[in-house]
Amino acid sequence: MNIVKQENKDLTVLVKVTVGEADYKEQVDKTLKEYRRKANVPGFRPGMVPMSIINKLYRKGVVAEQAYHKATNAVYEYVKENNIDYVGDILPAENQPELNFDTNVEHEFHYELGLAPKVELELSAADKLTYYKIKVAKDVQDNYRTNFLRRFGRLADVEVVESDEAITAILDNGEIRVEDAYIGLISMNDEERKPFIGKKVGDTIEVNINELYKNPAQRASMLSVKDEELESVKPEFKVEITKIRKFVEPELNEEFFKMAFPAGNVTDEKGLNDFLKAQIEEELGRESKYLFTAQLRNYLIEKAGLKLPEAFLKRWLFVINEGKFTMEDIEKDFEGFVKMMTWNIIRKHYETTLNLTVGEEDMLTEAKALAQMQFAQYGMGTVPEETLAGYAKSILANKEEAQKIYDKLTEEKVVEAIKPLIKVSNKSVSTEDFAKIAQTL
Repeated sequence: MNIVKQENKDLTVLVKVTVGEADYKEQVDKTLKEYRRKANVPGFRPGMVPMSIINKLYRKGVVAEQAYHKATNAVYEYVKENNIDYVGDILPAENQPELNFDTNVEHEFHYELGLAPKVELELSAADKLTYYKIKVAKDVQDNYRTNFLRRFGRLADVEVVESDEAITAILDNGEIRVEDAYIGLISMNDEERKPFIGKKVGDTIEVNINELYKNPAQRASMLSVKDEELESVKPEFKVEITKIRKFVEPELNEEFFKMAFPAGNVTDEKGLNDFLKAQIEEELGRESKYLFTAQLRNYLIEKAGLKLPEAFLKRWLFVINEGKFTMEDIEKDFEGFVKMMTWNIIRKHYETTLNLTVGEEDMLTEAKALAQMQFAQYGMGTVPEETLAGYAKSILANKEEAQKIYDKLTEEKVVEAIKPLIKVSNKSVSTEDFAKIAQTL
């Protein structure tokens, strides 16, 4: 077997692998003997078909298969032994010479791979970035507290609509009459609520249901009709208010704290305020970390100025997706793909040079945090440790989910390791200003 490497100007490498009969003959003969043992050819008993017939029927295909198999294994071993760092995967070359398995015993296979660029980044205090922290405004705290307490509060009857009450009403347009229709003002903006403000039980108002609920699914649900029937519904309805209910926060008594915090970690209002403050800071902290990571990623990508074998990568994406995407589809998203791949190369560079590792305990802790967030979405703020651990292990058993967690943790470790190498200034900003900064990325 002979292997020749040829570097091209387009950042690719062509590897030519010549496979001789001595490389594949033993495996071909073994395979053909197995074929003979199983072959079912009319006129011959099983296992007694002459090898001349077996060769005529199968040898060409077996030689092609085994020669290609030997060549492919050889090119991967060659790349590994010679420490050739590549992106994507190794592909059969587009200029593969014609192969003749009828008469030739020596076959030359061509493979192509895209070279991974070398990362050469010098970082110092001259590299400057800002770490933006979100100021916790009073309205943010109040909204967070209200949303938390809603889980444990109740709806109480009131006489007048003031803001975001829940209304029960009779809807009637002369053709359709709906008893006990629910109108939730909490999901509406101030303009949409306006017709209801100041109304009392027994009052009637005229509304256009298409304007009241822009979402067809909501309208269909309210009227108990199918989506396709909405078009024939006259949208002008008379609304007779039969009940007005308003959310009432729970009393902060012993019963509430036992229900909201069964672990006993919060037992009074001060503890509740501290808990909510910590929750807010944790959520906003994640936003700050995410923004800083995006800024650092963009900064390092631009500073590194890495060149990738783009033509090769486009072909690779087309091949591995097996026709699911056209080259035009790939072109549309290619800039984002190149950015992602460049960042992965930089990230792996720092993982290696800074000797950063992610252990099993790190993975389990992150999976537990993910599990806790998922439980919280369903209103389960406190979950037993054994339940969290079991759920976390099931997450990690999914290879795709485990890889996402691993990538997230390694990225976090890289970012934290780079921060001391550059100059990072902290700055507190409002929620609005933070959103504006995030939109520029």
